[in-house]
Amino acid sequence: MTDLDANPRPEQNGHGREQDRPGPAQDRPGPAQVDSHPGRAARSVKRLTDPRALRALAHPIRLALLGMLRSEGPLTATRAGELLGESSASCSFHLRQLAKYGLVEEAGGGQGRQRPWRATALFTDVPEVTDSPELAAASGLYRSIVAERYFGQIMRWLEARPDEPADWQDAAHFGDTMLYLSAGELAELGKQVQALIDPYVDRFVQPELRPRDARLVSYLHLAFPMVSQSARGDGAGQAGAAP
Repeated sequence: MTDLDANPRPEQNGHGREQDRPGPAQDRPGPAQVDSHPGRAARSVKRLTDPRALRALAHPIRLALLGMLRSEGPLTATRAGELLGESSASCSFHLRQLAKYGLVEEAGGGQGRQRPWRATALFTDVPEVTDSPELAAASGLYRSIVAERYFGQIMRWLEARPDEPADWQDAAHFGDTMLYLSAGELAELGKQVQALIDPYVDRFVQPELRPRDARLVSYLHLAFPMVSQSARGDGAGQAGAAP
């Protein structure tokens, strides 16, 4: 899972493309690993394999702070608090927790709560599969918090939609398509969608590439096997099951 909002290459959110699938996380605490595409530092990826880092990030305020630093650039705890409707003391605390695991860092200049902070990478990557029960539990917690953040963003858009320009109401996507796919086909479909989105990613950190009427858009990546309530108990709904 690669997440921008957390903006969250969108899954890549903020809460994508799979990165390496690590084994059990090391017991030693430390900053998350940073991986950058060659020659494209703007697309740097923070790979989280420490369960403690994932549990630290799985917090609504911290996800919001990280997403803002990625989309708005360096911010002080005071300014972040104003934007989020939180106290500067609260934001300062949560920024320090994010810094503990290498997700943010001081941008230089200022003192105390007037020190600016910046994100250390544009995307967050969480392993899809792991042999570590602790890492699996932490990544599950992280995903659940990100999913709630996605839902909140959707509801804010639906509330604001009637007052939006007609062209944006028409352009926005809302709906789903039921498909019968193999695991391999679903993975390939994800790659194809990512290839379509990829040309627009650099606009995030290069404003000069954006059209004059461009807005920040959340493009959610969600595709998964349907699991019914009964399937969770009796194994129905697995491969080959009737609809």
